[in-house]
Amino acid sequence: MSQRHSLWALVVLLLALTAAWGQDSSTQQPADTTQSNPQQPVPAYGPDNTVPSISENPPISGLDMPNLEPHAAPLSYLQAGGHLSEAVSTNLANSLGGTHTGTITDALASLDLQRLWSNYDLSLDYLGGVGYYSTAGLGLKQIQELGLKQKITWKRGEFGVRDAFSYQPEGTFGSAYGSVSTLGAGLTGTGTFAGGSALGALGQVPRIMNLALGDLVESLTPRSSVTVTGGYGFVHFLANDPGTGTSFIGNSQKSVQVGYNRILRPHDQGALVYAYQGFDFSTGITFHSHVIQAMWGHRVSGRMDFLIGAGPQFTTINGSLRLTAAGRASLRYRFPKFSADLGYDHYITNGAGFFAGANSDVAHLELSRPLGRIWTAFSNIGYSRNSRVSPLTPPQVLNCNPPGGNNPLLPPCPVNGVAANTYQYGFAGVGVRRSFGREFKAYASYQFNDLAFDSSFCGTTGPCNRISQRQVGTIGLDWTPRPVRLD
Repeated sequence: MSQRHSLWALVVLLLALTAAWGQDSSTQQPADTTQSNPQQPVPAYGPDNTVPSISENPPISGLDMPNLEPHAAPLSYLQAGGHLSEAVSTNLANSLGGTHTGTITDALASLDLQRLWSNYDLSLDYLGGVGYYSTAGLGLKQIQELGLKQKITWKRGEFGVRDAFSYQPEGTFGSAYGSVSTLGAGLTGTGTFAGGSALGALGQVPRIMNLALGDLVESLTPRSSVTVTGGYGFVHFLANDPGTGTSFIGNSQKSVQVGYNRILRPHDQGALVYAYQGFDFSTGITFHSHVIQAMWGHRVSGRMDFLIGAGPQFTTINGSLRLTAAGRASLRYRFPKFSADLGYDHYITNGAGFFAGANSDVAHLELSRPLGRIWTAFSNIGYSRNSRVSPLTPPQVLNCNPPGGNNPLLPPCPVNGVAANTYQYGFAGVGVRRSFGREFKAYASYQFNDLAFDSSFCGTTGPCNRISQRQVGTIGLDWTPRPVRLD
């Protein structure tokens, strides 16, 4: 299963990259560099030669990405919304080997605020409500998301504060709520490095996740800039898995990143980055990691944003130093009638409550295409492979009964989380959306989820359930009335 999932993820990444670069080389017209690249080098500072706008083509080591819709007018507005959906799900409890089929009914409300001043930008997004699971022991579940972004700009730089909070009955990476649904509070991700997220979920276990970030960008010259980012994220589980009794591992994570950026050519940037991760787990385990990366980005205004970075990662665990690799790659492309968002990360992550730290490979691909004036098709594929930072010891594997094991004569394994060395999680979904006037949109989607632990999960007791598969079909209705202008 490991080879099958790994090959699948690799094929998806290669196909998407090949298609996007092929489209770029075959359809792109000669660019007017004075218009397509607002950070084009200029001779010097002065009244006629001002510092280029950071927001139009931000440094590649920062958190912001260029807008692929450059003609969208910035507005101050307030917009409310209502969202209803009905889903039929196999393995409703999301348990290992589960087969019970049931329904999930969601009733949610949203509120989006954007307020722009001359040097201050504020964005506030909220999504909240309830979900009802039609099976004993689950019933009503709360769903809450809140996003905040405040930015202050000046002539040569900007400072921003961001926070993303969520209270969910399941995880957010490919869960039944987020991967192909139109619902969402406008919370943009920051990758897997900073934490505050979970790559995979088992059971219906409420969890609180939060990620707070502060980032500073300062232009040194028209061609160079520095970025500094600091963050704190945590994941807290409010219950054990009702199916296996597993006690998931909570965690908190501190992160710092410093980068130096330089414009190399009109469409190319380079950067050198140092980053730090500090992990603290509810089991008492702590460790630290340092990353050095070289990065390169290629950007065509309004069309493409490609970024790749790689370098060594130094991790200190129990007094020993380990050397591994870390890296990331992303590609966002906007074709005339098609858009794609592809990403890959390889970092140490929090282990999603299963492990006290994991070496993670994470890939995702999002596609969208209009089908005429009122129809849109969309798809989402994601995959993560996660291995323990510290593998299980031989006594844990041989002399205890892990969660899901079938040898009651052995004592339970004395570990929190899951007694396995690796797990893989993948999902794939597809859907269509139709507009009814300017305020209503209906959608229908299908999604398949697969979670699998390696054979060490069963120890030496023979076969056991170590795979959770789930299929979800959803129909929904979104109501988003005209926004209220605040200008």
